Amino acid sequence: MSLPVSGNYYGAGAGVDGYAGKFIPAIWSGKLQSKFYAATCLNEIANSDWSGEIKDSGDKVEIRTVPNITINDYSKGMTLSNQVPAAAMIELLVDKGKYFSLVVDDVDAYQSDLKLMDMFSADAAEQFKISIEQAVFDGVVAKLAAATTQTGNASTQNMGNAAGAKSGNIALGATGTPVSVTKANVLDVIVDTGQVLDEQNAPEDGRYIILPPWMAALIKKSDLKDASLSGDGQSLLRNGRLGSIDRYTLYVNNNLKVTATDGSFSNVAHVLFGQRNAITFASQFTKMETLRAQTTFGNIIRGVQVFGYEVTKADALGRLYAVKG
Repeated sequence: MSLPVSGNYYGAGAGVDGYAGKFIPAIWSGKLQSKFYAATCLNEIANSDWSGEIKDSGDKVEIRTVPNITINDYSKGMTLSNQVPAAAMIELLVDKGKYFSLVVDDVDAYQSDLKLMDMFSADAAEQFKISIEQAVFDGVVAKLAAATTQTGNASTQNMGNAAGAKSGNIALGATGTPVSVTKANVLDVIVDTGQVLDEQNAPEDGRYIILPPWMAALIKKSDLKDASLSGDGQSLLRNGRLGSIDRYTLYVNNNLKVTATDGSFSNVAHVLFGQRNAITFASQFTKMETLRAQTTFGNIIRGVQVFGYEVTKADALGRLYAVKG
């Protein structure tokens, strides 16, 4: 027996289940992609210009970096030396993926008057956000742990207890000695991370710092809850994007990597800070489909999102290893 087609469903031809017609793969894919990017801070803190070029898992995206232009001394009448800018290419491999697969029972479809497509796509996008952010943040921290000054890894001068390309004396925390952050010193700690980027000549535009919830709470409880101190023009008591401090856009995120136990310390957060061009992130929903279930009366709805990320400007990325004081 065919299910009735209500005004909430997309049209279905004779003999076609009305509820199955609602879940059109192309529309689902578009909804998920849109809601995923609206929910995640990755779209704000990373360069995602190449997402539209992904077709499937295993794709490679060639990223052309900006060459350093040499500035020379000049004196009247001198012979000029010409530079031929050479832009190095960084290969972004889209080799990671997350999927969902669920069954919508015909009875549930018959009895429900909810807009299930919107409800399911919203929740799926949120779950993709959590899972992919955790994967990206953990992966970036892994690159930091194996840091060198070569392209593709974060600079050793942007983390540890001797951070600072010029000063070499800024404490950002290390294994066994995390930075203790309190309501009294939270601003000082954030300003220290800004100095680290300044000493790398990182661009001021597009800077960000991602805070764990407890560190964001310290800011909300401090004098910085007065927006006049943040330079943001709105109260800091908001969700997600908190505001601005010392040229940073602040984000609160519960998906940062946390070290559960480090000696006598517990729940030490790997706080990431940098400039938007430091990380490149690309993502795409490449498969979205519906089919009839074989073992029950219902429709299987499933999809896969592929993604990849790379550190593309090492000097503009850093880590604060911090614990709540």
